[in-house]
Amino acid sequence: MSAVIFLRHAKSDWYAGISNDLERPLNKRGRRSAAAVGSLLAETGHVPNLVLCSPATRARQTVEIAIAAGDWTCPTETVDELYYGTVDDMVTLACKRLVPLLMIVGHEPTMSSTLEYLTGAELRMPTGALARISLNPDNSGLLEWLFPPRLLTDR
Repeated sequence: MSAVIFLRHAKSDWYAGISNDLERPLNKRGRRSAAAVGSLLAETGHVPNLVLCSPATRARQTVEIAIAAGDWTCPTETVDELYYGTVDDMVTLACKRLVPLLMIVGHEPTMSSTLEYLTGAELRMPTGALARISLNPDNSGLLEWLFPPRLLTDR
């Protein structure tokens, strides 16, 4: 059985003077949260084998900071469907990658909707939240854990 860690990008900077949503960067709190994610996953032995990331600047920065903070060596791929796509796109990405632990970094409302589709549970993914799902062969899943960003940065 494989697993997927879903990470909603960390908090973005709405006041950065960027009018294009795709290019909006992280704010200071978001950078701190992304670093906490990277450290936590490294410390607990949950470093992904592969990261699939939205092309949005805030998502890519979240991944870059997490990788640096946790000293991960996994490859990353930018995937347009994680910005523009649907729940079906995200489920397909999660279920077709044959790695023991995949990380998907994306956006709302697709993150919460995908988790609900896979697990049947109504979950909310605030910015910077982290959830791990064990995938079954039938593309259903079991929620193993969900960390809101506050728990990550307060430790």
